[in-house]
Amino acid sequence: MGGLTYKGELSPNYQFKNNRPAFTIFYRKDISAPITLRGALMGGLLRADDGNVKGEGGTNPPLPAYRQANMKGNLVELSGALEYNFFDYHNRRDKIHLTPYVFIGIAGFYASVETKTNNGALATALNKNGGSLGIAIPAGVGIKYAMSPRWNLGLEVGARKAFTDNLDHISKQSPLIANRHDQDWYFYNGVSISYTFYKIRCPED
Repeated sequence: MGGLTYKGELSPNYQFKNNRPAFTIFYRKDISAPITLRGALMGGLLRADDGNVKGEGGTNPPLPAYRQANMKGNLVELSGALEYNFFDYHNRRDKIHLTPYVFIGIAGFYASVETKTNNGALATALNKNGGSLGIAIPAGVGIKYAMSPRWNLGLEVGARKAFTDNLDHISKQSPLIANRHDQDWYFYNGVSISYTFYKIRCPED
């Protein structure tokens, strides 16, 4: 379980306050001591508001103050990733139970988002509702801790570069209210519990 947040027109910088509940179900396959392959299904809520954007002195910058837009919706992601573990954290002989790791992969996502504005003059341009499919590159870091030979605790933070600027439905409007030259991102951070399946091989006669 964790949090999902977005970075784009309505949140130019990462804002922790925009985190909304999210979950991930995953399966890992160790192909060597340092290398792990992972498949995952992630889903969560998306929220952002121009009113939460702060500029110098803690005031609302001119563009968000004029646009007065907000978005809400949800996102589902299917991903595959490669993890690199710095230590063999299941090495009971050497008493190594923890490892940091890094990961990178590829993901497909579906986002269903509604965007609205409180500025009536911009309602036609900004009030949008709909879903979109996209591709993203997930990358990040984490820590794994082997609580026992089979149960593991994890902590992970990761960013997703989405190859679209339309996650929030703000991309093709007038340059006075939209920046056409950047792309949207979304982030997942969470805590996980996993169970290790393995067979104990008996020596052959």
